[in-house]
Amino acid sequence: MSTRTLGRTKSRNARTGPSPFAADAPALPPAKFTDPDWTAQREPRASVPLIELETLWLNTGTLCNLACATCYIESSPTNDALVYLSAEHAAEFYGEAQGMGTKEIGFTGGEPFMNPAFLPMLTDALERGFEALVLTNAMRPMRRHEEALLVLRERFGDKLTLRVSLDHHTKAGHEGERGPNSWEVGLDGLRWLSEHGFSIAVAGRLLPGEGMPEARAGYAALFKREGIAIDPQNPARLVLFPEMDETKDIAEITTGCWDILGKSPADIMCATSRMVVHRKGEERPRVAACTLIPYDEEFDLGDTLAEASHPVKLNHPHCARFCVLGGASCSA
Repeated sequence: MSTRTLGRTKSRNARTGPSPFAADAPALPPAKFTDPDWTAQREPRASVPLIELETLWLNTGTLCNLACATCYIESSPTNDALVYLSAEHAAEFYGEAQGMGTKEIGFTGGEPFMNPAFLPMLTDALERGFEALVLTNAMRPMRRHEEALLVLRERFGDKLTLRVSLDHHTKAGHEGERGPNSWEVGLDGLRWLSEHGFSIAVAGRLLPGEGMPEARAGYAALFKREGIAIDPQNPARLVLFPEMDETKDIAEITTGCWDILGKSPADIMCATSRMVVHRKGEERPRVAACTLIPYDEEFDLGDTLAEASHPVKLNHPHCARFCVLGGASCSA
């Protein structure tokens, strides 16, 4: 079995139709992203050192109330390839992160609010003085915890931010990815957060041929119409992600690309973050290089944050398409 699919369980509920956001590119040549040190053209592959652990991500588990068309982590109502993270294990990593000067704890899934231990681990992070960023679809799993969330907002204010996945500023675009009956419910959850004064953000995507100004204008109209307190021009509050598809062709990143692109390794997500994952069948959680590549053995960096502090070789299509060429980051 390829390490690119190690440990994954396919969902019986996964959508079979094409995503409206699918990347338009030829198939990835088999020679690319096969050697950690050299590209297919035998040029030295770029790597990224950990400069500072600003954000520690916790994957709360891959179970989700939705089965999206192109979920990079294949979250769904049946996929438990990443099992629920426990509050006790989270606390171990919080202690280590505090010693490393980490500022932010990010929570992703799956849907974090489906993990029974999520509220305790979120509260623990905030009580330790971390800022917390929660990625959620703002649907029923989140709404079950309204009272607890209001208490956290009262206690910690803007130290807690919830980033809601609203894939497009139109119902057709959003439901084309997330399925029928997901638009109004998610939008209602976003409205509830806004009306109750939470620090909020939205994560969206661009349809093929849709430009960034057009997308931001579309979200601006939506936010105004729905009374949602988000500045659509603020890239930290409306995050528009590039598409990811590891089966589609993309350039490999060499050591010479930094000067060509006018970028630095310090700009890349794995220079400042790591993610904790608990893979099904493993005794305890492990540390992965980033939020995007939880299953690949090559991006498994160890049992502890200290072990995971060595450089990351950019030997995956997501490294190129999302981070280097796409200029994106999951962190705030």
